[in-house]
Amino acid sequence: MPRKKSSTLTEAELRVMEVLWRKRRATVAEVTADLGPPPLAYNSVLTTMRILEQKGYTGHEEAGRAYAYHPLVERDAAAGSAVGQVVSKFFGNNAGALALRLIENERPSDEELARLRSLIEHYEEER
Repeated sequence: MPRKKSSTLTEAELRVMEVLWRKRRATVAEVTADLGPPPLAYNSVLTTMRILEQKGYTGHEEAGRAYAYHPLVERDAAAGSAVGQVVSKFFGNNAGALALRLIENERPSDEELARLRSLIEHYEEER
């Protein structure tokens, strides 16, 4: 039975998208050259970029004999989608439970604590 396609990004897809978000427009050869270690073969990058296009993350236009790909989904939107999937799958759609888990696992910086206090005060005032 084939694996169900994920609407979120795999590790390889995220690597490719990071290049596209940074460059804003790139051919498969340019993405392959800009990926860094560990290297991916040209055909693997091409396949990944086609999958990203099927998922709606990228679009392309002709650039001479090649296609130039560009992001259709920005990094923040992709991150929000990934977080939403984690909240749904592991925390019963309870974002607060995820936030508590994250804070329990690693002490926030002083700046982050100040931001959390500000958010808590804001939410308490809304009640």
